[in-house]
Amino acid sequence: MKKEKGKSKLGTEKISRLMLTMGIPMILSMVLQAVYNIVDSAFVSNMRENGEMALNALTLAFPVQMLIVAVGVGTGVGVNALLAKSLGQGNHKKACKVAGNSMFLGLIIHIVFLIFGLVGVRGYICTQTKNPLVIDMASDYLGICCVFSMGIIFFSIFEKLLQATGRSHLSTIAQVSGALTNIILDPIFIYGWGVPEMGARGAAIATVIGQIVSMVVAVSFHLKYNKEIENGIRFMKPERKVIGEIYSIGLPAIIAQALMVVMTYGLNIILGRISESAVTAYGLYYKIQQFLLFAAFGLRDVITPVVSFNYGMGSRTRVKEGIKCGMLYTLVIMAAGLIVLEIFATPFASIFGLSGETEALCVSAIHIISVSFIFAGMNVAYQGIFQALDGGMESLVLSVCRQFLFVLPVAWALSLPALTSPEKIWYVWLTFPIAEILTAVIGTRFMKKIKKNKIDSLEA
Repeated sequence: MKKEKGKSKLGTEKISRLMLTMGIPMILSMVLQAVYNIVDSAFVSNMRENGEMALNALTLAFPVQMLIVAVGVGTGVGVNALLAKSLGQGNHKKACKVAGNSMFLGLIIHIVFLIFGLVGVRGYICTQTKNPLVIDMASDYLGICCVFSMGIIFFSIFEKLLQATGRSHLSTIAQVSGALTNIILDPIFIYGWGVPEMGARGAAIATVIGQIVSMVVAVSFHLKYNKEIENGIRFMKPERKVIGEIYSIGLPAIIAQALMVVMTYGLNIILGRISESAVTAYGLYYKIQQFLLFAAFGLRDVITPVVSFNYGMGSRTRVKEGIKCGMLYTLVIMAAGLIVLEIFATPFASIFGLSGETEALCVSAIHIISVSFIFAGMNVAYQGIFQALDGGMESLVLSVCRQFLFVLPVAWALSLPALTSPEKIWYVWLTFPIAEILTAVIGTRFMKKIKKNKIDSLEA
């Protein structure tokens, strides 16, 4: 069914209300995505034997899990923005091709990770540790996550198809379904409640089953409710121009997420030179803070379709309002999260049954790194705004700065004193406030330039 230009609620509903009605489900959806990363850690850390080693194994496997999500979500971001823009322009045929090509791309992405899961996992893990028990547990866990990665990849794509049409509440229901499945199955498979005890391998099985449940629910919602989009094999035929447009928007998002992988992998190596406890502590902190960062990502994924749709419609007033509300709401969430983490740092760290040294390191990481949240929120919002306004390069530059250029070299330099005095490891945690503040300065300069060149030229 073809929609007339501007008839979608993305182009008519009050922006502040639209940001909330779309944002709350999307924030919940992204936070629940973080549940996948933290629930496994909470359960394996409390295993009867080798719980902390299993936790270390999951930390080493985590960068590749992030990479799977990076490629799936990044592709979805491109699909989201291009589909919303096409609908805003009233281009029904192109919107259908965007949706169809996204499914073709999902299949290709899964095949790549399937092959890596079969032949590359163990070699990757061995680059980070020499502990044979950790290598075995991490290889088992990551191998299962890669081979059965179709769940998270296709869910990421269909989630964006639902969000691009303003049905973010349905993508949230799909996310909740998978998250609850994962939570229920984790203790069953890890501890052997009624089935053989499988430890870290059981955590992986629970995770991929939950992801597949989310995928199935999201696909069913898309087929039933996304009436603006026709489905069929003819739309899945790869079209170079459409794929190019998807990745002109989505590639910066993929690189941004992939840089998180490089950052985490690099920090694992830097911290591993100091102690295994430091690696485990940072891995846990990273998963705890993801609840807040993913909330910001959820708002970013509201900003992108709302601003993109109205940019395609040519409405300067609504574009400006979308930017203003998106930035404000993001900063409020990050400020609230900063307060909560500073107050409850010790209780959060104690959930995982860590040794005294590892828990103390995790608490210090929470107190110091969390200071960067306000600036991190600004940078994430800027990335969503830039993606919506065809500013993929600006978005990419911010990602390179905050997740690579201002992180790994600085972390390496700040880790040097800790090699001789391990109590100075807190120096490394200072890397993150430094990186986010410097990146926010660059993002603000980019925003002024884009406002002048793209936004001010639109109709009032």
